[in-house]
This record gives sequence, structure tokens and C-alpha cells, in this order.
Amino acid sequence: MSGLKGLKDRPYEDYEDIIHLPHPDSPTRPRMSLLERAAQFSPFAALVGYEDAVRETERLTEGRLSLSQDMLDALDGKLCLLEALLPQRPTVSLTYFVEDAHKDGGAYRTKTGRPKKLDALRRVLVFEDGTEVALDDIVRMDGEIFQKLE
Repeated sequence: MSGLKGLKDRPYEDYEDIIHLPHPDSPTRPRMSLLERAAQFSPFAALVGYEDAVRETERLTEGRLSLSQDMLDALDGKLCLLEALLPQRPTVSLTYFVEDAHKDGGAYRTKTGRPKKLDALRRVLVFEDGTEVALDDIVRMDGEIFQKLE
């Protein structure tokens, strides 16, 4: 040996009496599979929910647009025309704001379909498929029925 103390030429000589014996099995417990044994050493999330919190912080939201009085008047005119023509079931396309449930701001969505009812008490426009859009959240209305107004 080249100056290394404690190392033997035969590292297993202390275990020669047991090294060739079969692996002991428990009479009461089944042998663990290789997958279960490997799982003991797999990484774990020390901070549960941290990755979700980071993703939520990274997610962008938009602010609500502030409409001018002229734009509000134009929307009101379109809404009155739509209410008068509801029995004809015209197809309209609305752009409206949806508040984010988790943080400030939200997103603008577009809904195209046939409105069936304007609920003035609840201030919502109800479509044939059951979708409800709050009148105060609408920022744009398009459709063939509005061509005369523009």
C-alpha cells in the first residue's frame, strides 16, 4: 500500500463468512419492488404550492378600459336596437370584460351568438346557450343589425 492507512488489500475480508449467503427475507413483509425502493430517494417538493404561486404571479391580467361618453352612448343605442329586434334572434358579437377571480384586473372575451333575453332588472344579456353577459361589462357590440347605426 502506498501510504494509505486503514485500506486493506482485500476490502471484503471482514465479511467473508456472510458475503455468499442469500439475502434475508422477512417472513411478515413482502419484498419491496425496485420502483418502491427508488421512490424513497426521489426528490420532493419542500414548499408545497410554491410552483403554483409563482405561476399565478407570472400570469398577466388586463385592466378594465374606461369608455368615453360617446362610446357609452353608442353602446346604449345598439343595446336599444338589439332589445327591439330580440324576437328576430339576430346574431351579435360582444366584447366584454371578465374579472379575474384571483387577482386585480381580468381579461376581455368575445361572445358571438343569438341573444334571447335582456334582463333589465339584473342588467344581463342572456344568450340562447345560457351564457349571461353583464351589460356594464360590454365594451363593443357588432353585428349586421348595427350596420345602419354606424
